[in-house]
Amino acid sequence: METRELICIGCPMGCQMTVQTDGGRVVSVSGYTCPRGKAYAEKEVTNPTRIVTSTVKVVGGEKERVSCKTAQDIPKGKIAEVMADINAACVSAPVRIGDVLIENAAGTGVAVIATANAPSSQ
Repeated sequence: METRELICIGCPMGCQMTVQTDGGRVVSVSGYTCPRGKAYAEKEVTNPTRIVTSTVKVVGGEKERVSCKTAQDIPKGKIAEVMADINAACVSAPVRIGDVLIENAAGTGVAVIATANAPSSQ
């Protein structure tokens, strides 16, 4: 049996939780005060995921880069590959919040979207 200590990021409470697993299966979760905490703990120890935020190069815009993020969380092990796609990407201005900048980042099926506007320089 393995025990992991986590601090929940599901809400501002920041509960200190203890998760016990056996063979990769969650046996118990303690220390949470809401259902989101328990769900976060179970997911974090079995299949951790993250939202990735960064910037993408813009050509012909008022700004050289535009902020972006993955539209959904991705497997934690894919972060480096997603960042490689983001660093290789180049988009043309204008860019608007919500525009899809990369359709399928690192084969995850998750898009990278703009989180700011990047107007054209003309």
